[in-house]
Amino acid sequence: MADLQITCINKTDRTSPYERIRQVGGSRWRKSTDEVIGLIESGASSFWVSVGGNRTTVVVDVRDGRKFIRTTADDHRQNNLLSLPECT
Repeated sequence: MADLQITCINKTDRTSPYERIRQVGGSRWRKSTDEVIGLIESGASSFWVSVGGNRTTVVVDVRDGRKFIRTTADDHRQNNLLSLPECT
């Protein structure tokens, strides 16, 4: 199983806090959120974010019938994924 750190994201509208993340990336890789959801659900890969030096797991959740990724609850108030820089 691959264990990948997410270090950047791309959204459809970077300035909107409500727009969906469409892609995430790390060191030399990029994947759509649909790919990440499939990999997590199949058990083929796990993903995580580093916040304040701590590892926070990325999980699949559902809102209004639509799957999305988010981090597990931690001690940081800000959204761990949305606070990541833009993937270039």
